[in-house]
Amino acid sequence: MKKAEIKNLSAGDLQNKLAEAKAEFTKMKLAHKISPLENPIQIRDLRKTIARLNTELTNKQ
Repeated sequence: MKKAEIKNLSAGDLQNKLAEAKAEFTKMKLAHKISPLENPIQIRDLRKTIARLNTELTNKQ
């Protein structure tokens, strides 16, 4: 997600997106340990998206 997209979300939406992103991150890390992902950069990008969501959620509260 882009920074501009994240700024337009409400606090409730941010929490929902954050929960989804964390679940996807956990699933992706597990899948990568079992058999390497075709594009492991996705893990890093998802981790950064989670950080952006956390930052914006903290700013809104």
